[in-house]
Amino acid sequence: MLTKRVNILSESITIAITTLAQELKAEGKDILSFSAGEPDFGTPQVIKDAAITAINEDFTKYTAVDGVIALREAIANKLKRDNGLIYAPNQIMVNNGAKHSLFNLFSALIEDGAEVIIPAPYWVTYPELVNYCGGKVVEIQTDDTSNFKITPKQLKNAITDKTRMLVLTTPSNPTGSIYTREELKALGKVLEGTDIVVASDEMYEKLTYEGTFTSCAAVSDDMFQRTVTINGLSKSVAMTGWRFGYMAAANTELIKATKKLQSQSTSNINSITQLAAIAGLNGSADADIAMMKKAFISRRDEAVKLMNEIEGLSVQTPDGAFYLFVNIKKISSDSLTFAKELLDKKLVAVVPGVAFGSEGYFRLSFATDIDTIREGIKRIAEFVESLK
Repeated sequence: MLTKRVNILSESITIAITTLAQELKAEGKDILSFSAGEPDFGTPQVIKDAAITAINEDFTKYTAVDGVIALREAIANKLKRDNGLIYAPNQIMVNNGAKHSLFNLFSALIEDGAEVIIPAPYWVTYPELVNYCGGKVVEIQTDDTSNFKITPKQLKNAITDKTRMLVLTTPSNPTGSIYTREELKALGKVLEGTDIVVASDEMYEKLTYEGTFTSCAAVSDDMFQRTVTINGLSKSVAMTGWRFGYMAAANTELIKATKKLQSQSTSNINSITQLAAIAGLNGSADADIAMMKKAFISRRDEAVKLMNEIEGLSVQTPDGAFYLFVNIKKISSDSLTFAKELLDKKLVAVVPGVAFGSEGYFRLSFATDIDTIREGIKRIAEFVESLK
């Protein structure tokens, strides 16, 4: 008999669609997949070289649960250099990807009846983790008119005496929207005087195209004290399969709690990944990041232009990440059916907006080459035309 907490979980729709697309492609079908959330570039050579050195030097033993000190110091230096945040190594926890960071964090803070405020659209894993921990998801709906960002008034209205956490994602998956310093300050003002923890997912920080990125914890001392900064290297330096993420918090007791949990589950992350990650954090791969960012901007601009030429569809230009969140409300009120039929009839894989808590949209990743983007959007245009 399976437990209630396992039965309540749903399979990730993004992973399910990506897997299906891969299976169809293996069968010989001409599938164009825009569902996966990972860069199509290889991991920078400087990082691979660091990993090879680690292997050759037999750095293959257990390490400290929270990561080797050199790695945690590299994370602290990165946070100071890039974000103006001062953390000691004992305020940093290294995890098996940022998803693991979130799992540990939610497990340490959320229990039966606790409410977690999650702006929608959201990354698919957030509500699943809340449900797994016995908490209650409180969604704040957003749309194109607010650039998919919540307002201080919406946040204030969502808070109750049971609110334990607010989840913020900037830049956003799936919309690419980014909160400005002023917007974060305004949200922080609403939280003053509460014990609400802010889980700030900043995984796409380096893929910021418009404006300046601001870390949630950097806008005030109050926000620094209540924020858990979550980040990693999966997106910025194409290390998705290496499984490296981390969390940083002023609250050392919280870090100790997640360390205790991890010591009884996975223990330390891969030792070789740890040394490789240092090269991704210390600036050695900055030229590679700049190259990828330039390519993503070119792809984004082309994809937005072509998508907005399709009658019935519309999309805002994302300020960060590598996704378009396309509005299909004029032609369909069922994004799941839309995505299924698009895959069946035109062999194009996208993720329905309902997976992210926002019906009437689909997410398209432009983390692929420009020719594939053009052909994929051409097929989408043909599919939309067939619906008229």
